[in-house]
Order: sequence, then structure tokens, then C-alpha cells
Amino acid sequence: MVHPTRYMVFLIPLFFLLSCEKNYDNIDFGTGGPTYTYDWDKISDTSTNTLISGYWNASGQYFNQDDQGNQNFNYWPQAHALDVLVDAYMRTQSSTFTDYMNKWYTGVQAKNGNTFLGTFYDDMGWNALAMLRAWDVTQNDQWKTSTETVWADIKTGWNGIEGGGIAWQKNQLYYKNTPANGPACILAARLYERFKDTSDLGWAQRIYNWEKSALVNPATGFVYDGINSNQDGQLNTTYHFTYNQGLFIGAAVEMYKATGQDGYLSDALLTASNVLNDGTLQTGGILNDEGQGDGGLFKGILVRYMVQLILANDISQGDKDKFIAFLKNNAQTLWLKGTSRPGYFYGSNWTVAPTGETDLTTDESGAMLMEAMALLHKNNYL
Repeated sequence: MVHPTRYMVFLIPLFFLLSCEKNYDNIDFGTGGPTYTYDWDKISDTSTNTLISGYWNASGQYFNQDDQGNQNFNYWPQAHALDVLVDAYMRTQSSTFTDYMNKWYTGVQAKNGNTFLGTFYDDMGWNALAMLRAWDVTQNDQWKTSTETVWADIKTGWNGIEGGGIAWQKNQLYYKNTPANGPACILAARLYERFKDTSDLGWAQRIYNWEKSALVNPATGFVYDGINSNQDGQLNTTYHFTYNQGLFIGAAVEMYKATGQDGYLSDALLTASNVLNDGTLQTGGILNDEGQGDGGLFKGILVRYMVQLILANDISQGDKDKFIAFLKNNAQTLWLKGTSRPGYFYGSNWTVAPTGETDLTTDESGAMLMEAMALLHKNNYL
């Protein structure tokens, strides 16, 4: 779950997958060296293979909590591990990754009580999004069926408290937040884009309109975490998290893709531009350390949806360039300064290599960033 009151961790056993040439250790990692070339495909191979070899639980067929053998199971990071597998398959077309995806489907469902449903609406949203992407690349109906089952349950979280919105969890229906509504909006829009059920578009519009009116600063585009957590109608202005920004960017981009309405793209650009200048989210152009546990995943979520904005049609080259430069700076810094060697693990601080235990969540964020760079390179943006 992504709520700050549940910051947790996960992870490991040990085996490898694709043979991956790790040939980066003979360069100056302080500066990158004057002739160093970033091969984002090779870096992504190293990164994603480390995620699997370091965290995959072969007997349980899910991802462990950390790289030290802690087999605790936390539902929502499993979704982002599946997302990385989908990223890697799209990049390589290797059946290695679809094999792991199928194992994930069996293991995660079993570990979650033989269901993909749960108490937290945001957790279900993340998993539904990842499973829909798995359907995109495999066309295996198990993914579509499970996505639709989870989506049906997510919709039960909508109620009229605070004027609408999906609740955070089934035991706290009065609390509405970005982590629950962002994934639900993206999911509804993507379902509409794929299957053309107009009721899904209606849900996407309803959720988006509520989120924008209740949780987004109209002047800056900053996205707040939630409202009414203490049943007092108060907006939480204390939590400044990167993933909230990423979720709204992603929702706006998907609404633009679904409708063609420029206003959504303007919303995404406002929020994304604010990230580049907000000192509570980044320092010197590098996304801030948001801790391990749940917070370890936050930066990766922002990266995923900022890339979707870059790839969207109809944004200016100038806007594309500034977001690309921002992500490239973060990726180069993480690779040169924030990666453990020879382990190739990522910590929560992208400017300092981790020592000791690393969490699944922090490693996922790093892997998401490197796969994002490979995607940008594939699309001739790097």
C-alpha cells in the first residue's frame, strides 16, 4: 500500500535470467568519464535482471521484501515488479519475461488469498493497471478477466463523502486520496481506449474531475495526498510526495488520449513543470530521497508517467526536452553514484550507493527509471 502510515518493505532468493554483460566498472563513476557512453539497453538488462535475481521468491513465485531474504509479502509492490517485467518484455521480446509474468500471476494470487481483491482500493488499482499491461503484450485473457474483476470491485469504493472520489480502503470509506483515485482514473481511461465501453470513459471523467477539484492546486498543479483522513473535511497539505504528481500526470495524459481534449494535456504539463521547480520534490534536479518501504517506490511512479507525457502527441519540443533532460540527469546520477557495485542494487537516495539491505521498492524505482530511459532511447529521444 502506498499510504505513509504503512511504509514497509520486501524481498529475495537468487537466480539469474538473461546473460547480461556488466562491463561498466572500468570507468570513472565519480564523473562518468569523458568518453563514457550510456548504453541504456545494457543498463536496463543489468537493472531488471538484478531485480529478479535479487528479489524473486522461486518457491512462492512472488517478489520478496528485500535483498536479504525477507520473504514478507506486500501486495502493491508486486504490481510494479510486474510492470517492470512488461517493460523488459516490450524492450526485448524475450519469453524469459513472459514466463516470469505467468509465474507472478499464479504466485501473487495464491499469496494474496487466491484472489487479486483486497481491502485497499489503491493496491487493487496498481495491480489492475499492471495486469492490463500484461494483457496488452500477451493477449492472454487471464489478465483481462482478472483486471475486469478488480475494476468492478474498485468502483464500489466511490461514494458521496467529500463530493465523490474512490475511498482509500474499505474500512475507511470517508478518506479519499490521490493513491486510490489516480490509478482508478488511469485504469478506467485505458479500459475505454482498449474496449470502447463508454461507461469506463464516464468513470474516468468522474474520477478525474473529482481529483482535480479536490486535490490539485489550480495555480501550481501540485497534487495533494488526500482529504478528510480525520473526518474533518481537511485537505492534507503536509505530505509532498512524488508519486502523487506522477499519478495525476498519468491520469491527465490518459484522459487526453481517450478524448483528444487539450485541457487534459495542459493539466499534465502544469503538474509536471511544477515538479522540476518544487524544492519539496527535488533538489538540484535530482528527485528527493523518500525513504525505503512504501516511499521507495514513489519516484519510480513519477518517472513512469512523466515518460508517458513525453511520448504523448501534441506537446512542444521544448516541453519534451526539459522533461527528458530532467529524467536523464536523474538516471545518469543514479547509475554513476547511486548504484551499489558489484551488486547493482538501488537505494532510496539516488546520489549515494546503498550499503547493506535494500528494499524491493527502492530497487523497483531504479529499474523503472532505467527501463524508462531505454524506452526514450528506442523512441529516438536520447
